[in-house]
Amino acid sequence: MKCLILAAGLGTRLREASDSKPLTPLAGKPLIEHVIERAVTGGATGFVVVTGHEAGKLEAFLAAFRERSGLAVEWVRAGDWHCANGYSVLAGSAAIEGDYLLMMSDHLFDPAIVRRLLAEAPADAAVTLAVDRDPSGPFIDLDDATKVELGDGGRIRRIGKTIERFDAIDTGIFLATPALADAIRADIAAGGGGSLSEGMQRLADAGRAATVDIGAARWIDTDDLKMLALAEAFVAADAVSDSAA
Repeated sequence: MKCLILAAGLGTRLREASDSKPLTPLAGKPLIEHVIERAVTGGATGFVVVTGHEAGKLEAFLAAFRERSGLAVEWVRAGDWHCANGYSVLAGSAAIEGDYLLMMSDHLFDPAIVRRLLAEAPADAAVTLAVDRDPSGPFIDLDDATKVELGDGGRIRRIGKTIERFDAIDTGIFLATPALADAIRADIAAGGGGSLSEGMQRLADAGRAATVDIGAARWIDTDDLKMLALAEAFVAADAVSDSAA
C-alpha cells in the first residue's frame, strides 16, 4: 500500500538542529529515513513525500535514497506548503489512486502500529486513525499533542489540540480513503483553515472517522529539541531490542 508522508512545513522548533526538519540527523541518518524504513517494516510498499520548505534539498536526498534503497519513493512539491497541513494532504493524495497510509515526517513509531492499523481498520470508515490511550507515556508531549475524544465503537467524536475532554492521543498515523481529501476540500470551500484535523472533524461529524488502539506500542512526535533528544533514546532502545532478539 502507498504511504503519503507530509514533509513540507517550516519546522521552526528544530531549526537549531537542521534547516530541514525531515533531514534532521538522528542516530546517524535523517529523520525521514527512519520514518520510511519503519513504514516499510509495517507494510508500506511505496511512498509519496510532499515537499515544500527546503524542497530542493529534501528532493535531492529522496532521489539518492531511492537509488541506494531500491524503494519506490516519489515526491510532490506543494505550491501552498505554507498553508495548513491539509493542503499537503491534497497535493500528495492527488498522486495516489485509492486508499493510502498517511504519516508525518517527524513521527517515529513501532512498525507494529502500522500492521495493526492495516489489519483492524473498519471497512466502512473513510479514515482510521491510530490512537494512544495512555497520555502519560514518556515520549508524549501532552501540551503539544492532538487530542481525540471517542464516541461509540471507538469512532472519533472530536479531534484537536485544544479540546478539553479527550480519551486518546493522535499518533499521526492514518489509513485514509479519498474521502479525507474531499473533506479537507469541503472545509476550505466553507471558509475553514483546511487543516488535517478540520477535515478529520468533518468526517467525525458524519460518523466516518474510526480509530485503532495501538496498545503498548511506542511512538514519538519529534518536533523540537527536547523531543529530538528523546527520539535518540527511542531509537537506541529499538537497537538494543533488535540486538537482543
